[in-house]
Amino acid sequence: MTERLLNLPQDDSTEAKKQRKQFIIDFYSQWIAVNSTKQIFNGSLNDFINVRFLSIQETAGHASHTYKSTVAVTFLTEILEKAKRMTSVKPKPENKNQQRFSEIIVMEHSKQIFGKIKLTVGILKGNKQKIQYCITAIE
Repeated sequence: MTERLLNLPQDDSTEAKKQRKQFIIDFYSQWIAVNSTKQIFNGSLNDFINVRFLSIQETAGHASHTYKSTVAVTFLTEILEKAKRMTSVKPKPENKNQQRFSEIIVMEHSKQIFGKIKLTVGILKGNKQKIQYCITAIE
């Protein structure tokens, strides 16, 4: 997987974004194969953050826009475990994917040498389960 990451195009072409998107989807598939519970405990939230299909969809869609964000996704377990809560916002009513959440938590993880990574977590209405929504590098 590392070799494949190094061979991904770093430009902003449509083809490059398409290849990075597929890499992210494949990465999540491998991650889920190793992490069958699809959740990691986060100390800052004192709760589990769950990875769902929406997590993959949103992250692949957003993180594929830049090579750095694509690389950030490869630190998934560390990000889910160590990200710190920064702020909470209300879900955007016009965003269909956010309508299932009562709250959106914006978190950050600082990775030495790499920089800051943004983790967005949604709290489901009803059962209050925390769902990883998106991961991107902070430029």
